[in-house]
Amino acid sequence: MHDKGPRIAAVALAAGMSTRMGSNKLLAEIDGEPLVRRVVRSIEASRARPIVAVTGHDAGLVRHALANTETMVVHNPDYRDGLSASLRTGIRAVSECDGAIVLLCDMPGVSDALIDRMISAFDPKDGRAICVAAHNGRRGNPVLFGRQFFPELETLSGDIGARNVVATHQQFVCQIEADDDGPLLDIDTPEELERFVRHHE
Repeated sequence: MHDKGPRIAAVALAAGMSTRMGSNKLLAEIDGEPLVRRVVRSIEASRARPIVAVTGHDAGLVRHALANTETMVVHNPDYRDGLSASLRTGIRAVSECDGAIVLLCDMPGVSDALIDRMISAFDPKDGRAICVAAHNGRRGNPVLFGRQFFPELETLSGDIGARNVVATHQQFVCQIEADDDGPLLDIDTPEELERFVRHHE
């Protein structure tokens, strides 16, 4: 067994089309750094390993933005089929782990401290096999899944992501309260990006 607790992989979903942004939001810069790289840097500062980034739209540019990070980049050729296709791709790449924390690369407010808090809370033997980040009681992202749910995650379809898996297995779910609204804050428009930058200057 690992002395340091479970081995939790990070699956960072970076394949989206950014239709509401007008350009690829994952490449939009915050303090001179692409959004996707900022999210991956938070993961790198956490205990989650290995780190898998799933590309799709603009795969070459996203891969370039992640140069010299600790990520293993895997490409999802079916990214137009929605979030679940990217999730399947990422989960298949981390099969050796005790669990995987699934992160969305348009959510720059998720801290390494929150990721580590979720990993610390994860304990399938004690009924905590799915850990969901929340703020003021509202569930958001990321979500950590124990490996027993990997087969189910690999059968998802459409753009719903893993919400159905969480809903189906409420008895295994624990909410991890964040110190701020990071789990609820995704960047979909230029205005949201501007607001995030203003609040984090």
